[in-house]
Amino acid sequence: MTVKHCVRPRKLLLVAALAAAGLLSVGCAAQDAQDASNPAGVHVRTTKNPHGFRGSDIQPYPLPSATFTETSGRPWRFATDARKPVTLLFFGYTNCPDVCSTVMADVAAALRRVDAGTRDKIQVVFVTTDPKRDTPRVIREYLDRFDPSFVGLTAPPDVILKSARQLGVGITDASPLPGGGYEIGHGAQVYGFGPDGKARVVWLEGTPVADFKHDFEKLVTGGADER
Repeated sequence: MTVKHCVRPRKLLLVAALAAAGLLSVGCAAQDAQDASNPAGVHVRTTKNPHGFRGSDIQPYPLPSATFTETSGRPWRFATDARKPVTLLFFGYTNCPDVCSTVMADVAAALRRVDAGTRDKIQVVFVTTDPKRDTPRVIREYLDRFDPSFVGLTAPPDVILKSARQLGVGITDASPLPGGGYEIGHGAQVYGFGPDGKARVVWLEGTPVADFKHDFEKLVTGGADER
């Protein structure tokens, strides 16, 4: 599996790979969907979404079923705690050098542009890929920089890895940095789940804020129900 640690993907190469393989390989990570660490892959039906979304069209992945720990310290499950009609899910870590902060900032910017009624129906969930360093307090402080309403979750490494794999999000082992510390390669896609708890659209890192805004509004108004 090839994983690039927090390096922005080249859009043209990505599109070429999608066309050739029919699979989505993205992120702080470019990942081989056939690799054992990513058995599910992310099956992209077409890069031009036939349902009006500007993000890519995917098979309807379900929300993770594991139990996580929310930044307040309480147990958190998507089935019982993701109560808003639309859930936006991203896997990342607070020490990510650029991609994670860029994605979170773009999602937050798009949410500031939708009307209050739409915003109230959307919940953003950030799952750390670095539970060793990302304590609940660290995650909370990080997310508050973007939007205090963002939910931050952690869990034991095996729980996080399994949940990510179920969505085709690759996560690599820690890679030491020359100056000390380490970095973690991971998929940087954002998943959009509709009211039925199924992912209906995925956005790559680098998605314009205007495209996020358009698709968030469409998810809230039931655009994903056209399938």
